[in-house]
Amino acid sequence: MKKLVACTAFGLAALSVATSAAAQSNIEDAIKFRQAGYAFMSWNMGKIKAQVVDGAVPYNQDQVAAAANVIAAVANSGMGQLYPAGSDKGTGFRETKVKPEFFQNMPDVGKLAGDFNAAANELASVAANGDQNAIKAAFGKVGETCKACHDKYRAK
Repeated sequence: MKKLVACTAFGLAALSVATSAAAQSNIEDAIKFRQAGYAFMSWNMGKIKAQVVDGAVPYNQDQVAAAANVIAAVANSGMGQLYPAGSDKGTGFRETKVKPEFFQNMPDVGKLAGDFNAAANELASVAANGDQNAIKAAFGKVGETCKACHDKYRAK
């Protein structure tokens, strides 16, 4: 458990440094940092899905709680700073998929981001308790909030 906490703390520190650096970097770097953040969340979502939703991997409460904590940490890390004006065009690790409409609808984007953060925080909270049915429900809500933003502001 101590190793999981240490790894999570290290990940948060690295993401904080990356976020601070991105504020001073060019658009390509901002795209790269946000792509990395989303990839890291996706990897952790996959761990929860495999254990709680699909049952493809035996359930391990510590692993699921750690994955949920990472998702919440990244969600709350200030990812919005990685969307500077003009970052709807460019390449990080690959061509960005953010649509120009993202930058034209900031109140809606803010609401969607807030919904995602709340869902990620709820997932971390229920994962700490270990109730697999509650984790599965909270995991579904996180997925819904991801999809809500992707449907509006991410190119296919």
